[in-house]
Amino acid sequence: MDRASNGLNTQGAIGLPLGFDPTSSAPIDRATAVAAVIQADDFMERSEPESALSHYSRATACTDRDVVAAGYYGIGNALYRMDHEAEAREAWQRATSFGETPVAYRVWRQVAAALVREGNVGGAIDAYRQCEKRAPREDRAEISSRLGWLNKESGNSGAANKYFARSRGDSLPPFLTYLIIAVTAVASISAFASQTLSNGAPIPGSLMEQLQLDKLAIAHGELYRLLSVTLVHANYLHLIFNMYALWYAGQLVERMYGVWLFAAFYVVCGIAGSVGTLVFGDAIWGVGASGAIFGLFGVILIATRFHHTVLDARSRAISSQIGMLIVLNLVIGFSGLMNVDNFAHIGGLLAGMWLALIFPPGQMPTLASLWHSPGGGASSAQTMGVRLLGSAALVAVLGAGVVIGMSKWQASPYYQYMYGRIEAPAPAVAAAAQPAMETVRLIVK
Repeated sequence: MDRASNGLNTQGAIGLPLGFDPTSSAPIDRATAVAAVIQADDFMERSEPESALSHYSRATACTDRDVVAAGYYGIGNALYRMDHEAEAREAWQRATSFGETPVAYRVWRQVAAALVREGNVGGAIDAYRQCEKRAPREDRAEISSRLGWLNKESGNSGAANKYFARSRGDSLPPFLTYLIIAVTAVASISAFASQTLSNGAPIPGSLMEQLQLDKLAIAHGELYRLLSVTLVHANYLHLIFNMYALWYAGQLVERMYGVWLFAAFYVVCGIAGSVGTLVFGDAIWGVGASGAIFGLFGVILIATRFHHTVLDARSRAISSQIGMLIVLNLVIGFSGLMNVDNFAHIGGLLAGMWLALIFPPGQMPTLASLWHSPGGGASSAQTMGVRLLGSAALVAVLGAGVVIGMSKWQASPYYQYMYGRIEAPAPAVAAAAQPAMETVRLIVK
């Protein structure tokens, strides 16, 4: 039950004093007023709204505005239970006059619902807008949906569409997706200006040489390349395909999880893809963002199939094709028809699936968020614990992969040839010493 005392500081409220008179109008101290609200809540739970009404009314003689607002909120609830709807709405509206109190959001919801029942659509819209400002995250989609229907009924289709979009979590454009595409495109096109040497290596000091996944350089300590590789591509066709895939999957992940989690997922999946090829791949060099993009595919796969995210028609169309895209790309990779790095794809994919498993979408409703079992779900502490442990496990796996991969490439004769001295050679010397052998090749990620 929604108790008016919820959210109040009940410290010092040890119970009603002997001889307490709920019909008196004399001022009372805060502790007694809080105890009166608690007692009134108990009456409401026992279906005794008449007794509750007198105790809620007594609490309004206090000078603490939080307690007074709770008292008027309770008065409205009791009157509504007694079928005095007009008087109930007046009491709730009186409670809203005290500003930001523990009951403010709940009071505005009651006012809005009462105005809807009275047929006052304009007043209900204004009240629900007040609700929207104060709504907890789990209620925002519902409030936006109600605003959408009310605006549609009032004939304001533009506002209705805006609120319906907000209820689905896609009211804002996928800003970060567009930003990543723009930055990657600029970096890749700038790198295309770099010509390569006859053995396939970029010109020393060029942007491509500085950002590509050079496993020998990573083994020598240049760990930034695990992520910087997502910024450069082999050619324009490779860039166009990857950026289209990023636009296709990134906008949905950003809407489901929000900007910050999307950014974290992209970075972690990009690193995971690089770790996958560092450990299992045999090519020295690699370029491309497909490890991170495959990670986004994995996020969508788990978010929609495991968490059952409630999507609009457009998002459902995207998510329904993700499984096929994953299988098709992996088959092409293993077939050898194209020079792609399946180990990077699989590394990013597994990381994305794991992240989505421990982090359900927070910006769109899921079946779990719309339905709660009578016994309640896991506590917030338990949920946070699972996420921290899951994240720590992924970091540990990636860290172990980096150590194993570095050891593998440090044992390579190419590494010994390049860095078999106390200090690394200058970049120009290092590039000039690259072995011109067929086995030293570039892998497109």
